[in-house]
Amino acid sequence: MKSGKLPKEAEGLQLNFCKTLACNNFGSSDAHRYVLQHANPKRPTMVCRECGAFPPLLNNQEVLNELQRLRQLHCEGLPACRNSDCSNFGLSVHTHKHLYHAFGYSGDRQRYRCKLCQSTFVDKWSGTNHKLNFQENLLGLLFTGYSVREICRKLEINPKTFYDHLDHIASRCRRKLAMFDARWVNHASQYELSSYYLPLQPKSNNGVLWFATGDAQTGYILCQHVNYSGDEEPLSDGDHDPYNDSCRLVCRGYAIEQDTPISSTSLVLKERIDLKYQAILARNNVEDPMGNLSHFHYPTKGALIRPPYTSYAHFLHVLSLCNDNRRVILYLPQDPVLRSAALSVALQRIQHKTIDLLYVDEDDNWNGTNSIDKIDILHMGWWRDRWAMTSNKEASKGICYLAGNNSDPKEWLNRASIRQIAFYQHRFQTLFEDFINEPRRKLRPGGLLPLLDIFRAWHNLCYQGRNGRTAAQNLGITQSPLTLKELLS
Repeated sequence: MKSGKLPKEAEGLQLNFCKTLACNNFGSSDAHRYVLQHANPKRPTMVCRECGAFPPLLNNQEVLNELQRLRQLHCEGLPACRNSDCSNFGLSVHTHKHLYHAFGYSGDRQRYRCKLCQSTFVDKWSGTNHKLNFQENLLGLLFTGYSVREICRKLEINPKTFYDHLDHIASRCRRKLAMFDARWVNHASQYELSSYYLPLQPKSNNGVLWFATGDAQTGYILCQHVNYSGDEEPLSDGDHDPYNDSCRLVCRGYAIEQDTPISSTSLVLKERIDLKYQAILARNNVEDPMGNLSHFHYPTKGALIRPPYTSYAHFLHVLSLCNDNRRVILYLPQDPVLRSAALSVALQRIQHKTIDLLYVDEDDNWNGTNSIDKIDILHMGWWRDRWAMTSNKEASKGICYLAGNNSDPKEWLNRASIRQIAFYQHRFQTLFEDFINEPRRKLRPGGLLPLLDIFRAWHNLCYQGRNGRTAAQNLGITQSPLTLKELLS
C-alpha cells in the first residue's frame, strides 16, 4: 500500500528523509512530516512539509541489492567465504583476517577455513604466476596505446584470449590492492577523502557513470564503481517506482528529458556554480544526472542502474571501510547525486559530529599556496547553499560546508580539493582514449571493467608523480614503487 507510506526499510536501513541539514525533518522518516503523491511519476514524490525540499524516494532493499553487487565486484577473485548463508560471505581474508584460519595448501596456493561455517576455500592467485612475462608484455603494450587488434597480432593470440588474460590480471590487481587498502584503512588516524564522478565513456551517451573515492591529498583510490551490470537484464518499460522490486534498473525504453547545458570551466566560478544549479533543477529527479543527457543509447548487453542507487551503495561501501571511531572528511563536486547519498549514509556520523562534508569547486589553475585575504559568502541555488569563495589575480576557488562542526571557510579553502580524484579519472580516459571510444565498445562498457581495476592498481602502486613517488608511498603504506612484474607476481 503506497498511500501515506514511505518505502519499507530494509535490514534497519531507511534512506528516505529530508536532506536539508537545517530542517527539523532532517534524518526523520516519519511519513506524516512529508507530502507524498503517487499519481504523477514526473513530479516529486515526496515534499518536506517543513522546508519544501523534494528529495526523491528510493527503494531501500534495492540500495542493499546494489551494495551487494558492488561488493561482489570489488572482491571478485579475492579469497573469501563462498557460503552465501554465512555472515562472512564475500568478506576477504585480506581485510578480515580474524574471520579465517590458514588451513594448509592446495599445491602452492594457500587454503583457508571460515571460523563461522567451517567451509574451506583456496586463494587461487597466491601461487606462482606462470604467465607473468606474457602478461607483463600485454600490459606494457596496452599502456603504450596499442589497440586490441595490434596487441593480439604482436602476441599471436585471439581477442578472447586477450580478454581472458585481462580478467586474470584484474583479479591479481584486486588481490594486491586489497592488502594495501587494508593497511591504510586499519592504521589511518582519520580519513580525508574526496569523491568524483563522470561518464565512463564520454562520447557514447550510454548513461554509464563512473564513481571514484580516494585519499584527497595523495590521490590513492580506495574504491570505484559504475552503474552498469553485465549480468542483469533491463526492464522492458516503466518509470521509477520506489515501491516495486527491481526499480533500480533503467528500462530499455528510457526517454531523455531535455538537453540541459552543464556548467563550463570557461565561465567564472560564480557563473559556473549557478549554471550547475540550473542544470540540476531541470532534472525530473534532481539526484539523477541522466536527466541532463542530450542523447541516450542503451548498452547492447547488460543493464543500466539508476545512478542514485549506485551512488548510495558506493558511499555505504566506502564508509563501511572506515573505522567508526575515526573522523571522516569528504570533499564532493557540486551535485546531489553525491551530496544526498553521502548525507544519508553518514547520518549517524553527522549526528555524532565525526564527519565533515563539503562541496568544492576550483579553477584548473588554482594554486593552493596563495594566501587567502578576502572571502565572499554567497547563498546560491534553490537550496540557498552557503558558498565561501576567494580569488586571486589568476584563479578562484569556492567551498560549501554541508555538514560537520568546523565550518571555518579559510581552513577548508586552503585544504579541500577534489583535484586528485578528477586527475585519476581524466588520466584514465586520456591514456585509453582509443580503447574507450572504439565504435563497437561504446555500447559494450563491460569490456572496460577489468581495465578499471588494473588502472587503479597501477595508479596507486606503480605510477610516480612529479615528486617521483607513488600514491601509496605518499600515503606511507609502501616504501618504493612496484614494477609491472611485481604487480602481477
